[in-house]
Amino acid sequence: MATHKTRNRERGFSLIELLIAMAVSLAVFGLAGNLLAGSFNVRARENQKTDALADAQRALNIMTREIANTGFGLANNGIVEADSNSSAIRVRSNLNAFDSQTTSNSINDRNEDVKYSLYSAGSDSYIVRLDIGTQNQTTVLANRVDTLNIRYYPARISYTASGSNCDISTTSTEVALKSDAKYIVISVCVELPARGAPGSAGYQPASRVQLVSDVYLRNADVSNY
Repeated sequence: MATHKTRNRERGFSLIELLIAMAVSLAVFGLAGNLLAGSFNVRARENQKTDALADAQRALNIMTREIANTGFGLANNGIVEADSNSSAIRVRSNLNAFDSQTTSNSINDRNEDVKYSLYSAGSDSYIVRLDIGTQNQTTVLANRVDTLNIRYYPARISYTASGSNCDISTTSTEVALKSDAKYIVISVCVELPARGAPGSAGYQPASRVQLVSDVYLRNADVSNY
């Protein structure tokens, strides 16, 4: 009898108990999977946002630095009217004007005649730098930019960013002729697509990141150089 009782105590779980345990385990695993997927969506969006900001900021820094030098060694502000508009700007400067080089009297060297513009190919858009002085060498400055707005003003202005249309809000009026511009405001926007499905854990809706930079054309007004 003692042996029989011992065997009964060592039989283990019943089928019903096993099914209940499996159901509870599956529920826990499902909940953990949803939380993990949500954290991946948040992490992916933050990485995407960081990369987009770094990409756009790098492009703005390069544009601002080179646009600030436009008109150097020239009798005008260096902006080429025919190739400059709300989404493109072409600037010229004679960077070696005082170096006594063979090309000091012309604008044919590297970085002396440059055009920035927004180039779109399908669903992708890029900020492109075209170095006209070196046989039209093209460089992609940023490949995560969806909108580029360039504004031209006769003097420094006050403005606020307007993320709704990726532009700026100001009461000031732009110049009629680009040759009269002394202050440039550049606004770029990056569209971040949604991550995950609405209502799911970690869902990240589509969003927009806007960066704005301004530059005073120091060579357009010698008194403010």
